[in-house]
Amino acid sequence: MIEIERKFLVTSNAFKAEAFKATRIIQGYLNSNKERAVRVRLKGEQGYLTIKGASSKNGLSRFEWEKEIPNNEAQELLNLCEPGVIDKIRYEVKVGLHIFEVDTFFGDNEGLIIAEVELKNENEAFEKPNWLGEEVSGQIKYYNSQLSNNPYNTWDTTCENL
Repeated sequence: MIEIERKFLVTSNAFKAEAFKATRIIQGYLNSNKERAVRVRLKGEQGYLTIKGASSKNGLSRFEWEKEIPNNEAQELLNLCEPGVIDKIRYEVKVGLHIFEVDTFFGDNEGLIIAEVELKNENEAFEKPNWLGEEVSGQIKYYNSQLSNNPYNTWDTTCENL
């Protein structure tokens, strides 16, 4: 029940031509605390309830528990969530032996594109596609739970680009 993943910004839309699946995801947080997050998700027509623990010091791994729930229950739980629903399309792209999940965000997070790859261990090697940009693993501001509270379009990026 430990999730190990690395997270990257994406530099182009080239991944879309390589994707074998695209699914709309709407999710909200019943609790978006950094120590533990409780998420409700509609992924296509299926609902999920997920609990994630605090990240390791390097930000690559954390506890994750997920349970599939009926769509109608997920919709009801979304009504109880904190403000700041996440709306995105997730593209799945096979690269070498791994599948990258590439999220393109809408609403207040429009313009942000993040790719994640799940690993069996923190040192596992993986092939990097040419559209993969800067690694942001462990940077809390890129966690979906934080994007719901502090969306991408509110960030002051003028200092980051200097």
